[in-house]
Amino acid sequence: MKQENVVIFNDKEEEFVNLLTQAGIKRPTAQVLVFLSTTPIATSRDLERGTDLRQPEVSIAIKYMNEQGWIKTRDVGSEKKGRPMKSYSLAIPVKGIIAVIEKMNKDEATRKLDLIKKMKDYLK
Repeated sequence: MKQENVVIFNDKEEEFVNLLTQAGIKRPTAQVLVFLSTTPIATSRDLERGTDLRQPEVSIAIKYMNEQGWIKTRDVGSEKKGRPMKSYSLAIPVKGIIAVIEKMNKDEATRKLDLIKKMKDYLK
């Protein structure tokens, strides 16, 4: 029988996931981001096991992170026949990703404040 190590989140990493979700990142994406911040390279299967997410959730998170330019994808040869595996790693440091999230939140707050100002102007 093949033995594998499975990485699970500690309290600090779980808190980081919660902070990311409060900042507007979907929970599965936050979990994948935190996992990749502690594991330099991971396959989809590693992400599924380490985050306790299902394959579709991991795929959606990877797709979003790829669209944002946050991850690098690399084809890895498969040990068996079938679909080749991919590995993932962060394309930019976590601090850079947090800066992007900060900008997204600032832009959203500015947009909402502008809407409120227009509502107030409407009532004049």
